[in-house]
Amino acid sequence: MAEVLVYVDHVDGAVRKPTLELLTLARRIGEPVAVALGAGAADTAAVLAEHGAVKVLTADAPEFAEYLVVPKVDALQAAYDSVSAAGSLAAVLVPSSAEGKEIAARLAVRIGSGIITDAVDLEAGDEGPVATQAAFAASFTTKSRVSKGTPVITVKPNSAPVEAAAAAGTVEALAVTFGALATGTKVVSRTPRESTGRPELTEAAIVVSGGRGVNGAENFHLIEELADSLGAAVGASRAAVDAGWYPHTNQVGQTGKSVSPQLYIASGISGAIQHRAGMQTSKTIVAINKDAEAPIFDLVDYGVVGDLFEVVPQLTGEIKARKG
Repeated sequence: MAEVLVYVDHVDGAVRKPTLELLTLARRIGEPVAVALGAGAADTAAVLAEHGAVKVLTADAPEFAEYLVVPKVDALQAAYDSVSAAGSLAAVLVPSSAEGKEIAARLAVRIGSGIITDAVDLEAGDEGPVATQAAFAASFTTKSRVSKGTPVITVKPNSAPVEAAAAAGTVEALAVTFGALATGTKVVSRTPRESTGRPELTEAAIVVSGGRGVNGAENFHLIEELADSLGAAVGASRAAVDAGWYPHTNQVGQTGKSVSPQLYIASGISGAIQHRAGMQTSKTIVAINKDAEAPIFDLVDYGVVGDLFEVVPQLTGEIKARKG
């Protein structure tokens, strides 16, 4: 069976959920070979093996932390060269983060292959892996495959379930030679992001977002309390962000972040096309809006026509009551 390279997104050895989802997809088209880079890379092996990685290629060097992107591309290319020389390589899968898409694009250029970004599903095809994407602000779903070279595919978080599937997880050291461009852009400082205790927005299984209808920063605590009762991430529409009610890092939409959770709750959001582009692939969508004609109701699974200042506190209270 052909092998599938999976780029591992981890923090000091703690594997992030999108990587485990990639392993689920990789098993559909071949045998997953994970590539873990940087500090703690070797510590990822046990978790990766539990989720189907037959082999884990690891490399650690100061360049991965001290310089941007290119050292990681060098390492992923080294893994590609090694695996493809030893046998058949079905695809290279990378998490669809900002960094992941840049790594994938640079690799595709280097190896002369086609690239598919922001896939939401992946299946085996007669002529190679077939990826599903949402296009034109998620108004259409397309299926496509790479016609030249080894497919390089980035996959959005929450596109597949995390499934345990024990495999060998043999750890092998990856020999990496850094090119002249690897040290071109140096990281001079880092500022840790302040933790809210909530899930990362793009990876969360549940997202609760507020929009113009929240009517002020002082009212966003209603959205936060509902999110906390569900263990959810907090999002915001562009209108709310532009008004200064919530940080831009939480904006969902075409000019913000794209999310695809199992459950998306939109409160006080009209449903403008740029917002829909960032959340329309959510599995289940619930909207709360006092305007029965709001465009958001055209795409929801469940809609509540009502004042969010009445509905949201009641919903939060009911959730808390059922929990305990």
